[in-house]
Amino acid sequence: MTIAAERPSVLFVCVHNAGRSQMAAAFLTHLAGDRVQVRSAGSAPADTVNPAVVEAMSEAGVNISAEVPKALTVEAVQASDVVITMGCGDTCPVFPGKRYLDWDLADPAGQGVDAVRPIRDEIEKRIRDLIDEIAPAE
Repeated sequence: MTIAAERPSVLFVCVHNAGRSQMAAAFLTHLAGDRVQVRSAGSAPADTVNPAVVEAMSEAGVNISAEVPKALTVEAVQASDVVITMGCGDTCPVFPGKRYLDWDLADPAGQGVDAVRPIRDEIEKRIRDLIDEIAPAE
């Protein structure tokens, strides 16, 4: 399915917006540049991004040290073409006309960088596939 929007927007949602959704948003921004509008949020945002996630992303050449978890809002969902959930369950609002994907990924919360790396790598793979689908390079 190709999204008709000139510049598709994607919202990544997980519970704390401190791990998976931060990595996904950072990879999409890093790899697609301005071809895609990117948001991330959490249904119960943490105070800070998981330090092991920051370290794992740094190893991949993506600096997310300045990112902060953000609260999920109805407006963010309404403004997005694609909403990708990562374990937030029933707390994610659903609106008609949006495309919803649920990525079943391990939660990096409380994990060290060794446990975060495979999650990071899986997210990067999925992001590359998503870009090919919604915002391929010209």
